[in-house]
Amino acid sequence: MVQKRSLLVLAGIWFVAASICAQAPPPDAGSADLEDFARKAALGGMTEVELGRLAVERASNARVKEFGQRMVDDHSRTSTDLKLAARDQGIALPGELDREHQAAVDKLSRLSGSAFDQAYMRDMVMDHEEDVAEFARAAQHSGDSPIKSFAARSLATLQDHLKMARDIDGELGRSTGGGAEGMLLTR
Repeated sequence: MVQKRSLLVLAGIWFVAASICAQAPPPDAGSADLEDFARKAALGGMTEVELGRLAVERASNARVKEFGQRMVDDHSRTSTDLKLAARDQGIALPGELDREHQAAVDKLSRLSGSAFDQAYMRDMVMDHEEDVAEFARAAQHSGDSPIKSFAARSLATLQDHLKMARDIDGELGRSTGGGAEGMLLTR
């Protein structure tokens, strides 16, 4: 009788434990998302720095040159912050641009003057729209992590970049009678 009761108690404990485990997400459910976000953010940051350098060299509009320098400065700082957060979370980041991001840099490097200005600023608007959405998602991720904190700290700067990019892109569109349609870069 005691043995039956023990088996029933064990079966009950197993049933409760199994249902709790079935309802709980896997322990690393969100960490893969944050790792993917961190890698994409690293590639994006490196690309912003390279494109910013191109803007300083090739742009004809003073505001585009200034924006390019701001991208170099801000994204260099942000990349350092991301590297520290990734290290603290045990995430390996890429050290150089992948083929896709290098192609975007190469495509813009073939332009200069107003053609560069328009293509670069249109790309900056599109890129920062995506960045703001991705960083906002990462900042709202459940739990606490260095990468989540990095995303939250960086979001206001990216929103500022987006506003600036939209303003400059709009000015360029008004001064040339159109935007940079057909010159957009894809990432």
